[in-house]
Amino acid sequence: MTDMTSNIATDAPKKRSGEKTEFMVYFAIIFVATLPLACLTWALAAIKSRSFTDKGPMARAWTQARIITPMIFNA
Repeated sequence: MTDMTSNIATDAPKKRSGEKTEFMVYFAIIFVATLPLACLTWALAAIKSRSFTDKGPMARAWTQARIITPMIFNA
């Protein structure tokens, strides 16, 4: 019988140290770029619903950056 649990971590492809840094730089740029529009849409939604309990502008921009950045790296 084969032991499949012994060398799992060594079989995984290793990332370059610069890939994470590059990802974080792109993430930061996209986050800053989406922040003004997120503030505007949050303010309009808050005025329309008369409630500030919805997701705030920082969370909205963070979510958009989390969606857009991996799309750039997968292309």
